[in-house]
Amino acid sequence: MNREGETAAIPIDIVSDVVCPWCFIGKRHLEAALAQFDAPVSIRWLPYFLNPDTPPEGEPYRPFLERKFGGADALEGIWARVRDAGRNTGIAFAFEKIELRASTLAAHRLIEHFQQAGDTGVSNELVERLFHAGFCEGRFIGDPGVLADIAAACGADRDETDAWLRSDRGAEAVIAQEARLRQLGISGVPFFIFNGRLAVSGAQPPEVLLDALRQATA
Repeated sequence: MNREGETAAIPIDIVSDVVCPWCFIGKRHLEAALAQFDAPVSIRWLPYFLNPDTPPEGEPYRPFLERKFGGADALEGIWARVRDAGRNTGIAFAFEKIELRASTLAAHRLIEHFQQAGDTGVSNELVERLFHAGFCEGRFIGDPGVLADIAAACGADRDETDAWLRSDRGAEAVIAQEARLRQLGISGVPFFIFNGRLAVSGAQPPEVLLDALRQATA
């Protein structure tokens, strides 16, 4: 208990990358699980670089994925499965709008910057807007200007955020944290850690996440 009558929020750590469509789906699955959970939670987003070699200026999106997954037909099949999964959670993926795959270092820096301010709700809103901007609007979330616009929509000062992003502040800490998570054996995302006790890998259905959360807090 924090104060009399006040229950401490249960921590949920989510290792994620904002260019991972399954992480977006996993976020929605978690939200569905939390709608059935009757205790307060505190969510912290932890960084993962799905494509750590992405240059800061980005790289053509579709050609990269075709090379990665073995051609146009294979990629279309993957996109179809992701679109179906997303549709069930209210996400309208628009992969065809994405021109460049983005380096996500700046986005992870921004998420952590928001989290340092201590408002979980605003941090979660930022993550939601980052996912939506990239996957549903096709915006290049590797661009500091785009990130500053998204931050401003969450209540941040746009110019201050843009200047902060164009520095290297917070980069070293994010890179080190991501490296520590890999050293712990995390090799795919999304990866959920409930109450520091129980981990679930992948965009599991809401009932699986809810069961894990209940077990971790029993």
